[in-house]
Amino acid sequence: MAIPTPTSTTASPGKDGADAHVPANAASLQTFVFALFFVFGGITSLNDIIIPKLKDLFTLGYAQAMLVQSAFFAAYFFISIPAASIVQRIGYMRTAVTGLVTMALGCLLFIPASYSGMFGTFLLALFVLASGITIVQVVANPLISMLGKPSTAHSRLTFAQAFNSLGTTVFPYVGAILILGSLATVDPGTLSGAALTAFRQEETRVVVHTYIGLAIALAVLAGAVWLNRGKLVETAAPSENILQAFDLLKQPRFALGALCIFLYVGAEVAIGSIVVDYLMEADVLGLGAEAAGKHVPLYWGGAMVGRFIGAALLRMFSPGKVLACAATVAIVLLLVSANTTGEVSGWSLLAVGLFNSIMFPTIFSLACEGLGKRAAEGSGLICMAIVGGAIVPLILGVAADAAGLKMALAVPALCYAVILYFGLYARRPHAAV
Repeated sequence: MAIPTPTSTTASPGKDGADAHVPANAASLQTFVFALFFVFGGITSLNDIIIPKLKDLFTLGYAQAMLVQSAFFAAYFFISIPAASIVQRIGYMRTAVTGLVTMALGCLLFIPASYSGMFGTFLLALFVLASGITIVQVVANPLISMLGKPSTAHSRLTFAQAFNSLGTTVFPYVGAILILGSLATVDPGTLSGAALTAFRQEETRVVVHTYIGLAIALAVLAGAVWLNRGKLVETAAPSENILQAFDLLKQPRFALGALCIFLYVGAEVAIGSIVVDYLMEADVLGLGAEAAGKHVPLYWGGAMVGRFIGAALLRMFSPGKVLACAATVAIVLLLVSANTTGEVSGWSLLAVGLFNSIMFPTIFSLACEGLGKRAAEGSGLICMAIVGGAIVPLILGVAADAAGLKMALAVPALCYAVILYFGLYARRPHAAV
C-alpha cells in the first residue's frame, strides 16, 4: 500500500541531501500536528478517571473495569490498517479531519450511553471515540517524522509526544474534579431495577457533560485543520493491496519493535488504570477518590517532562541505549513499589511515568528506520500493536483480582523486560530497506 508523501517546490536540500522532501512550511504544519498529539493524548488519559467512576456505579471487579481499556484500545487493532488506506486515498490533512469528526461522534455517544444505564453502551462509545483517535494517530506519527530532517526524526517525534503528555497531564486533573469529585455516596449494590437505572443515569451525567464539551472542541479543531488542508502538498501514490503492509513483519527489527509497542502501551495503560485505586489502598497513601485522581496527572506529567528531556538526550546518545536504560529504571521502580508501603510505594509507581516518556517515540522510530516510502504502512501496523492497551490491562486486572494490586505489578514489569532487550538489540542504526 503506497501512501502520498508531502512535497514542496521551494524546499532546498540540507547538508545530508535529504531536505528536498521537507515542505517549505513545515514549521506551521508542525503546529497542527502538535495540537493533534495534545488532544488524542488527553482524551485517552481520561479513561484512567472514568474507570473508577464506572467501577463504582456498575459494581465491577478489576478485570471487568479494565474492559474500558479493552474496548478503547481494540480500535487500534481493527482501525489502523483501514486508516492507512484512508490516508492513501485522501491524504494526511483530510484524514486528520475524518479522525477528529469520528472522535466528536464518539463523545456524543456518551449521551445515549448515559440514558441506557448500561455498561456495554459506554464501551461502544469508547470504541467509536478510540477509532477516531486511531485515525488521527496513524496520520500524526509519520507526518511529524516527515516535517523535518530524517536525521532528527527521533528527537522531533519525542518532542511531539511531549505535547501528547501535556494533554495527558491536563485532562485527568480536570476530569478528576468534574467526574471523581462526584462519586456516588449511595451503594449501587442496594438498588435494583428502575431505581438502579435512574441512579446510573444521574451519576453518569457528569461524564456526559465532560464529553459534550470535548465534542465541541474537537469540531472546532477539525474545522481549523480543514481550512488549512491546502498547506500540505502531497504527491499521489498508486493504490496497492493494503494487506501487503504485513510483509514488513518479516523484518525482525520491525516485528520486534511492533511487539514492544504492544507491550509498552499495555504496561503504560495498565499502570495508569490502577493509579487511583492503588493510591486509595490503606497500605499505600490511603487517599480519597478525588485526591487520588488528582495524582494521575503526576504519572502522565512525568512522561511530559521526560519527553522534553529525552528530546535532548536522543540527540547525544544512541536511541537504543536510552530506551534500554529507561526500561531498566521502570522495572526497578515497579519492584520498589510492590515491595514497600506508604509514600515510597505510591511515589515509586507514579515515577514510572517519567521513564515511560521516551519509549513510544523511540520504539516507533527505531522500528521504522529504513522503511522509506513504506513508513506510513509501518505506522499503520504499529498503531495496530497499540491494541496492547486492550489486552495487558485486562491481564493485570485478572492478576489483581486474584493476588492484589501489588503482585499484579509483575505484569508491566515483564513488559518492560522485553523492551529492555529491544533497546539493546536496536542500539545500532538500521540499513535502509
